Order: sequence, then C-alpha cells, then structure tokens
Amino acid sequence: EGGFLGAEKILGQINKSVPVTRRRVGITGLKAPARDHAEILSADGEKIGEVTSGTFSPSLGKPLAMGYVKAGFNKAGTEVQVVVRGKAGPGVITKMPFVECQYYKP
Repeated sequence: EGGFLGAEKILGQINKSVPVTRRRVGITGLKAPARDHAEILSADGEKIGEVTSGTFSPSLGKPLAMGYVKAGFNKAGTEVQVVVRGKAGPGVITKMPFVECQYYKP
C-alpha cells in the first residue's frame, strides 16, 4: 500500500517498474583493507562503484570489503580493482555473508 518514506521507489523495484541500478556486494582478494568511499573499478578501469566499509577479518585472515556496484558487475567471481591509498589493487566480487552461520537451527 505504501504510506512510508521511499515507498514509491521500493514498491517500484519490487514490482520491477523501477530498475535497480546498484547492487550490494562483498569483495575479497584485497592486498590491504579498503575503507569507505574507496572507488571500485572494473577490470578495464571504469568506475563502477564505491566501498561502504572494509576491514581485516581475523576469522578469515584476510582483508574484506562491502560496497555498491553498478548492476551487471555483481556476479560472484567478477574481477575488479579497488583503489586503496591512491593505488588500484585486485579484488574479487564474492557472495555474502563472508562466513556462513555455524549455529544449529532446529
């Protein structure tokens, strides 16, 4: 029915009358942790998105990041470049969550 802030856009996306332009993705394979607002580039060097958060994962022992990319670049396994401290480094789009739940569900 709507009646809430953003209802027009959200209901339009659910009904597929408004296209989704960005997708949330996980990124692994980084050399260093990417911080918020770091650029995500395609393999060709085109800016396709931005990191929203990133850190070093002690559970996995490697840097991880999460961000938004243009629709079409969100497939798991897509190679990207992430600009960290002014230098573009390799990264790979990954499914989330990064670590699967390990608790028992009855």
